[in-house]
Amino acid sequence: MAEPLLHVSDLNVRYGQSHVLQGVNLEVGTEPLSLIGRNGMGKTTLCNAITGLVHATGSVKLAGQELVGRQPHLIARAGVGYVPQGRRVFASLTVDEHLRMVARRGNAGWTIRKVYELVPSLAARKKNGATQLSGGEQQMLAIARALLLNPRLLVMDKPSEGLAPIVVENLIEVLRNVANEGVGLLLVEQNLGVATAVSERLAIMVTGVIAVETTSAELLADEASQRRFLGVASTHTEAAPASA
Repeated sequence: MAEPLLHVSDLNVRYGQSHVLQGVNLEVGTEPLSLIGRNGMGKTTLCNAITGLVHATGSVKLAGQELVGRQPHLIARAGVGYVPQGRRVFASLTVDEHLRMVARRGNAGWTIRKVYELVPSLAARKKNGATQLSGGEQQMLAIARALLLNPRLLVMDKPSEGLAPIVVENLIEVLRNVANEGVGLLLVEQNLGVATAVSERLAIMVTGVIAVETTSAELLADEASQRRFLGVASTHTEAAPASA
């Protein structure tokens, strides 16, 4: 069998006496994977461990290449893009300055022109400062910035958080287009509708472990599991589930 794009094996993270990630095992292949779960289950810590922002033990391999123990900038250079929770744009920079700061030379892969085509609203506001953008536009800027690193894998932490429903629909479309361009996606979400609309494969995290791996169709049809693992039932958006 082909090597998965991302292979996480026996990954552990501790904060002092707190054992946050407890032997996490996870794989992302050519299709997007959404990771969902209640607050405080360790999802953001997993993102930070993959991207080298917290100390971890175990193994994280990108196309067979070990990442654990590397500095974050070297993990990014290896092909992991990260869109963190909260967007983290710079107030002093315009949209275009954000993108030029990270854009690489050449016309291969993701370019400023290509991300403007993906998100036309950013092109229309490229001279605006980041804090002049709406929350949805800031999220699109964070995604565009990560894409300009030409990642093989894009790790996204709760990108729909705080966005209006109509903006969420646009976000889903953008993420589907990114996946169609061949970028691997690990999508961490609280919004069940976004998770199931973007990816057919789902993983559910409970107290630092992957408790269940399932499909969008199966989870949407199982309200008991929604209540058990997420504390919700039938609250997803109207977006169609990702096709198999």
